[in-house]
Amino acid sequence: MIRVLIILLFGVVFFSACTSKPETQEKQALKIVTTTGMIRDAVQNIVGNHATVEALMGPGVDPHLYKATQGDLKKLTEADIVFYNGLHLEGKMGEVLKKLSRTKPVFAVASALPDSILLEAEGFKGITDPHIWFDVSLWMEAVNAIHTYMNKTDPEHKSYYDSATQIYSSQLDSLHRSVKEQLLTIPEEQRVLITAHDAFAYFGRAYNIDVRGLQGISTVAEFGLRDVTELVDFIIKRKIKAIFVESSISPKSIEAVQEGCRKKKWEVAIGGNLYSDAMGEAGTPEGTYIGMVHTNVKTITEALR
Repeated sequence: MIRVLIILLFGVVFFSACTSKPETQEKQALKIVTTTGMIRDAVQNIVGNHATVEALMGPGVDPHLYKATQGDLKKLTEADIVFYNGLHLEGKMGEVLKKLSRTKPVFAVASALPDSILLEAEGFKGITDPHIWFDVSLWMEAVNAIHTYMNKTDPEHKSYYDSATQIYSSQLDSLHRSVKEQLLTIPEEQRVLITAHDAFAYFGRAYNIDVRGLQGISTVAEFGLRDVTELVDFIIKRKIKAIFVESSISPKSIEAVQEGCRKKKWEVAIGGNLYSDAMGEAGTPEGTYIGMVHTNVKTITEALR
């Protein structure tokens, strides 16, 4: 399937090159395509009206399982710049993005972060956890990397990008401090976040909360009866009040954990729906990175307090 997509990709590139029209004197805005909504939001805050920014993966989409469509390939080939997360988050698109980088600017946001601040995926030696956006301070580093790349790629608008990044970084810094303060309102013994897959490790490290996931860092990994049993026993032992489903993953796995607890005479609530690998709908608070984080933290604190 990957090979077919790559062949289609280069077919679109060739066709575009053959049918391109002469450039007009009026310079058009850059076309930027991102894989995830989180990256789109970061880029949009930096470039403003100097570029159009579109994400391939919308609300509720799982990037671990996402397969590029022919429409996506057309968008990628027509883009001036492509941003993606990297660290194998976009597992099924990896080869397509690698091939595309030979013909245009393609930037893996996480590649700019030093290995020393990245986490190894629990249970997967040598594999780095790609979910960097859950630590707001780490995401600020990613934003700075995007800013640097835009200045390099489009130096004409450097002064605007500098100013916009400074404003957005200040907002992210306030968000980071707010998350810390809100989570401290949860009793220490209840600061345990249990979700469908292990996406929140950076969140746990940054904000001093114990994090457990039924699946590994990728939703490709399957869970078994033993995984459910071990998590059920942990919940009962710690007297956990609530566990959480995720917007981009079926709730069935967490519901199985809830049922397992019930069979052992412990009632654990579904504390709410967390935005993990995708943001909310455009036009809602959760449709922005800052709004998504605020909503997640509110959901967590209200369920665990």
